[in-house]
Amino acid sequence: MKTWMKKQVSLLFLILIGWSSQGSCMEKAVTVEKKLDNGLKVVVREDHRAPVVVAQIWYKVGSTKERRGNTGVSHALEHMMFQGTPTLPGDGFAGLISQYGGRNNAFTGEDYTAYYEELDTANLAVSFEAEADRMQNLILSPEAFAKEIQVVIEERRTRTQDNPQNFTWERFMATANPTGPYHNPVIGWQDDLDQMTIEDLRDWYQKWYAPNNATLVVVGDVNAENVFALAERYFGKIPSRQLPVDKPLKEIPAMGEKRIKVSLPAKLPYMIWGYDVPTLKSTDQESDAYALVLTSALLDGGESARLQRDLIRGQQVASSVGTHYDVFKPFATQFVFVGIPAEGHTTSELEEKIQEQIQLLKTQLVSAEELQKAKTQLLAQEVFEKDSMSDQATLLGLLETVGLSWPVADSFVEKIKAVTPEQIQHVAQKYFDPQRLTVAELVPEKTAH
Repeated sequence: MKTWMKKQVSLLFLILIGWSSQGSCMEKAVTVEKKLDNGLKVVVREDHRAPVVVAQIWYKVGSTKERRGNTGVSHALEHMMFQGTPTLPGDGFAGLISQYGGRNNAFTGEDYTAYYEELDTANLAVSFEAEADRMQNLILSPEAFAKEIQVVIEERRTRTQDNPQNFTWERFMATANPTGPYHNPVIGWQDDLDQMTIEDLRDWYQKWYAPNNATLVVVGDVNAENVFALAERYFGKIPSRQLPVDKPLKEIPAMGEKRIKVSLPAKLPYMIWGYDVPTLKSTDQESDAYALVLTSALLDGGESARLQRDLIRGQQVASSVGTHYDVFKPFATQFVFVGIPAEGHTTSELEEKIQEQIQLLKTQLVSAEELQKAKTQLLAQEVFEKDSMSDQATLLGLLETVGLSWPVADSFVEKIKAVTPEQIQHVAQKYFDPQRLTVAELVPEKTAH
């Protein structure tokens, strides 16, 4: 889970970098938006290099909207969205997209649930018609739910219960966010899944699956005005709904360091250290968020980054070590260090060395040369992802759904380039404070032979 999350954040950075640099090597793609009368926001990015299109619909609902007793309901409903409508019963949705040579899937996160189709441009209307159908006509049968909830429970077992590092990460998040929006896991707590009913899903569907709680994103070989017309045709008549009053949970102030130990059968010890930090959406000083992005790159931005250079190759105290910071969340989060000590070393030794790295950031200005190298490393792969229409659409949808809006993509590179050594030192001093720290340690249990 942790590795996957880090890859996703890194991927988004690469998309942003490629996005901002497209004008230097090709005709700059055009992004436009329109809001329908029922509240559905439509964002279109024209990319005419191949006769294909990606359509995604993002709903502003995920685990941050859930409370104890119904955790996991957003993800469970995502599963049920493939169980059919009167027009497309059973697996008719997937069958229809496949019939037209496309592919489709979905994903649920803490702040969103998203569905997508990739197909030939000529078949975009097929996607729109099918998505509009299941936005309002989903069949939620007890029989299908009884089977699908077992699939979800098995997914939780394999990905979390039987994975010591993921299990530790789940407990870390619950401890680091005791009353905040990121306390609950996306997949849900086991006892909530055990007690979930089809009525829970029906209520969730009726509350949140409305055009005024969604963003439709289209990227590909399309004409924006034609897309807007299609969106009006298929989605425009779906009535908006009165959405629930959103009362986001506020985290209680940290009063000191929090530590937990998780004892499980495991081959290796594992440590997570997380400092409470703002994100681009939650901060009142956006330069802090960009400085934290660069701090992560300095520490864990490749073979020459400090943690790799000093703790793995140099002092050889860690077999793996890294950082994770997701700047694109709507609420405050954690800047995380994770690590596994090298053979012959302890988690305490590894923690001491990480604290030494933090102290260096606090007490010594990073050189202009090292900072530029980190920026270059972050920006060097600028063409890596710009050819992927799917990833471009994902960036658009994410930014819109978390409340940042897609134009953030256009300014990302310049904001990164503007970060100074003084700003790096400032955020280290401000946020890497023991009062803000949560630590989770996986302690391997000895198993009987």
